Amino acid sequence: MLVVALSLASAALFGAMTIGVRLGMRGLPNADGVALATVLPALAVTLIAACVRHDVHGAWPFLLAGLLAPGGSQVLFTLAVREIGASRVSVTVGAAPLVAVAIALIFLGEPVRSALVAGALAVVAGGVLLAAERDRPGHLRGRGLLLAAAASVLFATRDNVIRALHGHASPETAAAATLISGALVALIWARRAPTHRELARLTPAGVCFGLSYVCLFEAYWRGRVTVVSPLVATESLWGVGLAYLLVRQTEGVGRRLLVGAVLVVAGGALIGVTR
Repeated sequence: MLVVALSLASAALFGAMTIGVRLGMRGLPNADGVALATVLPALAVTLIAACVRHDVHGAWPFLLAGLLAPGGSQVLFTLAVREIGASRVSVTVGAAPLVAVAIALIFLGEPVRSALVAGALAVVAGGVLLAAERDRPGHLRGRGLLLAAAASVLFATRDNVIRALHGHASPETAAAATLISGALVALIWARRAPTHRELARLTPAGVCFGLSYVCLFEAYWRGRVTVVSPLVATESLWGVGLAYLLVRQTEGVGRRLLVGAVLVVAGGALIGVTR
C-alpha cells in the first residue's frame, strides 16, 4: 500500500511540476535557463532529504543515471512544454511504461502477452488522438511532440536503471546524486547561471519536482518497475486536470485530449499488470 501511495504522490507532484514550468515560463524571454532553474530547487529538496537518511556507498552509478534523467530529459521536457504546452507533454510522457516494456522485451527477453499488446495499443491510440487533433491550438507543433517523446524514452530508461541499482544506496542519496548530474547537464545546456527572475518563477515547480523524485525513489526501493511505472504514469491525468483548471484558455484542453490521457494511463496500467 505504501508503494502505491508513494507512486501516486510522485505522479501528482510531477503533474504539478509540469504546470509550474508552464506558468513559470510566462514572460521569460527564452527557455535557456528554465531547466536549470527547475532542477536546482529540486536538488536542494533532495539534499535536505539526504541529510535525514543517507548512504553514499554505491551512489556513484546514480550520477551516471542522472545524465539521462533529469539531465537530458528535463532539458527536452522544458523545450517540449514551451512548444506544445503542459497538458500535451503530460500525455506524451505518460507513455513511458510502453517504452519500459519495449526495453524489457528487447534486452531482457520478456514474453509477449495479449494484455501487454492491448496495453501497448491503448497507449498508441492515445498518442494518435493527440497527434491527430483537428482543432489544434496554434502552439501545438510536431517538434514539441517529438521532444516530449524523447524525454519519455529517457524517463523509462532511468526507471529501469534505478530499479536495477536500488540496493546500492539510500533512495534519498540516490535521488540527490541523479539531480547533481542533472543540474550539470542543465548548466551545460544553459551555459549560464539562472537569473533571479527565473529562480523566483521556477522554484515552486522545482520544489514539486524534488518532492516527486524523493517519492519516486522511495517507491522504487520498495516495489518493482511493473508496479511503480504505471502508477507514476497517472501524472498524465494530473497534468491534464491541472491544466484544465489553471491554464485551460491557453492549453486548449478538449475531449480528445482527455480521452487520449485516459487511454495512455489505462494502457500503462495494463502493461504493468501484464509484466
